[in-house]
Amino acid sequence: MNYKLLPLSIFLLLSILIIRTTMAGDIKGKIRLKGSVRSAGILVYIEHVDSTFTPPQKHAVMDQKDLMFVPEVLPILAGTTVDFLNSDNVLHNVFTPSKCAGSFNLGTWPKDKIRSHIFTKAGCFATILCDVHPDMQAWIAVLQNPYFAQTNKSGDYEIKNVPPGKYNLIVWEPFYETKTLHVEIKKTGVSELNLILKRKSQ
Repeated sequence: MNYKLLPLSIFLLLSILIIRTTMAGDIKGKIRLKGSVRSAGILVYIEHVDSTFTPPQKHAVMDQKDLMFVPEVLPILAGTTVDFLNSDNVLHNVFTPSKCAGSFNLGTWPKDKIRSHIFTKAGCFATILCDVHPDMQAWIAVLQNPYFAQTNKSGDYEIKNVPPGKYNLIVWEPFYETKTLHVEIKKTGVSELNLILKRKSQ
């Protein structure tokens, strides 16, 4: 792009956008579960960012497949619509007792059908259940901002382009102790935070 040919107002706007894009840091690291070989799906998120965020128009999806909710933990931005799909050849139901999600019951429906719900309350960790199959369980984490990630099979995670500032970084897994780490994000660079989670006391 030849910036010399751009009108001054557009050039200034592009310059501001470029500066804002570069004034952000990344957080990465590795999370382990003590006593377990499983490392995937652990949620890592920034608790609060001083800004407002528009939820995505694209719906998030939680499937019911092989008598399991997939994924087991679904993090979303507050205001996101979640589509609950049934991919099994049996009837499934979706409900939650969590008051922060409205204690809804979407009813029961057959294969390849979808029913939806909008999750509006940030900070809500809604337990998702199936009335037909009591062993099925999942969680939807409704977050205030889009700066979150889940670990891969090796336990690695990365949150990119976090605005500079001091934050609480939360590490959450439904059966392990929740941990809060304090992190300061510089204008550029990478902060590395590693952790081992202990299972919750019985």
